[in-house]
Amino acid sequence: MNRNQWVDFFEDLEDSDEESPLSSQKHLQRKRESKKNETDARLFVRAQELSREFQFTYKAARFEEAWLLDSLFDIAEHQWISDVLRKVKGGKEASVYLCKPGAAIPNADYVAAKVYRPRMLRNLRNDGLYRQGRTDLDSEGRQVIDDGMLHAMQKKTEYGRELLHQSWMAYEFTSMQDLHVAGADVPEPYTLSNNAILMEYIGDLDGSAPTLSEVGLDRAEARLLFERILRNLDMMLAHERIHGDLSAYNILYWDGNITLIDFPQVVSPNVNRHAFRIFERDVKRVCDYFSQQGVRSDPKALAQDLWTSHGYNLPREKPEEEE
Repeated sequence: MNRNQWVDFFEDLEDSDEESPLSSQKHLQRKRESKKNETDARLFVRAQELSREFQFTYKAARFEEAWLLDSLFDIAEHQWISDVLRKVKGGKEASVYLCKPGAAIPNADYVAAKVYRPRMLRNLRNDGLYRQGRTDLDSEGRQVIDDGMLHAMQKKTEYGRELLHQSWMAYEFTSMQDLHVAGADVPEPYTLSNNAILMEYIGDLDGSAPTLSEVGLDRAEARLLFERILRNLDMMLAHERIHGDLSAYNILYWDGNITLIDFPQVVSPNVNRHAFRIFERDVKRVCDYFSQQGVRSDPKALAQDLWTSHGYNLPREKPEEEE
């Protein structure tokens, strides 16, 4: 089992209509051919060793099982989880698994493990737009100050890509921590591993909470939830956070409540020159969904009012934005 087989397995799970440019394919092929198989050997040998100590209910395919074991073993070893029950959601960047909590989380019935896919180690989509002005973080959420590490990240070597991946995850985890403490409607984050974030599970054993995109609301409830989301946006600005990819697809609905999810692209309104345009896009996407539920709004005016209420200046001209 070599690296090419492992990479091909996960790339086969990508949407069939997503095609990379030919140059990117050639570049990826060259990288595959030039890389050593040491990573493969380590992964699968480690997976065989770990499977003797940690077995879970969810029956994954062999390659997925190896990746899950490598990603979740440290979390299981520290008794954050005791079992993986099933896959809740598969995505292009990460998959979410329903887990049974361990002794470290005594008051939860279930928890969710967001496990990033191997492709994220090679290609963080549009990360430059969101990383602008960010302080690079290590796997513990601390600022990276080592010159060698910073150089590798700047050059995007294989080691640098791994560090960027860790920083990407650390921003998601620390943002969720800060916002949860502040009272925002986000899942409670529990712990972070080399490739997974463990957090509060929204749903029950029969099924996870649907996203707003899957739900139809009556006008009265829609108005209440719309105002609730605006309060969350306001709270995030107060804590110098912009979601960066907010829409009805990243908001869960359960028992009449909403929960905002997926924060890897979070940006700061203070240091990212695209910040207002990103924020305005978040507001527009939310307003677009609620307009379909009978809630009228002016997304441009809402975005400007929220932005300026926190002392931020509106941009004089629209900068070019990477889509």
